[in-house]
Amino acid sequence: SSSQRHGYCTLGEAFNRLDFSSAIQDIRRFNYVVKLLQLIAKSQLTSLSGAAQKNYFNILDKIVQKVMEDQYNPRLIKDLLQDLSSTLCILIRGVGKSVLVGNINIWICRLETILLWQQQLKNLQMNKQVNNGLTLSDLPLHMLNNILYRFSDGWDIITLGQVTPTLYMLSEDRQLWKKLCQYHFAEKQFCRHLIPSEKGHIDWKLMYFALQKYYPIKEQYGDTLHFCRHCSILFWK
Repeated sequence: SSSQRHGYCTLGEAFNRLDFSSAIQDIRRFNYVVKLLQLIAKSQLTSLSGAAQKNYFNILDKIVQKVMEDQYNPRLIKDLLQDLSSTLCILIRGVGKSVLVGNINIWICRLETILLWQQQLKNLQMNKQVNNGLTLSDLPLHMLNNILYRFSDGWDIITLGQVTPTLYMLSEDRQLWKKLCQYHFAEKQFCRHLIPSEKGHIDWKLMYFALQKYYPIKEQYGDTLHFCRHCSILFWK
């Protein structure tokens, strides 16, 4: 209520004033910004002002172009675009019933652009690196195992396991999946959903994906936005 207060009045204002264009160039902040855009796409898109919407789609364009150039984490962007296209389809069909800031034709053009981006990402071909030096397969088994133990996402472990037979063998290790379950879930959670294997042991790999359906996974980000309680503003660390 005071003109002296430096806080943000709306989500759109905060989105405009924070430097997301530079943030997506920082690998520590990239996933965080994409996740924020995904949350806005799911539930807050109509609360953005016209200027904030324009900024949102400009940043999204830069994200897609970055992924097309350096091929960094395309799966994450595909999920974002899928959520955004679903939301826009619902909003465009319900125009008149819902609050859509801006001309309906602009939103239709934006939806067409999103569909084009989805097609481009679908056709994205990963560049094969030509290198005669040391490769991942040349590393000792204990180092490969240590790499797998650093992953916090089960799908990343499965994907890496498809690279070579050795990595597949390491990716199927029961202890690896047990540690992953223990990291993400409390003991009382996986005790409710025990899945025994044919040999009578607990199938920790199946347990991980079963538990993922019931309980939210811990999300990890290298850098996040901070909130100053003193002056009521959001800022990068």
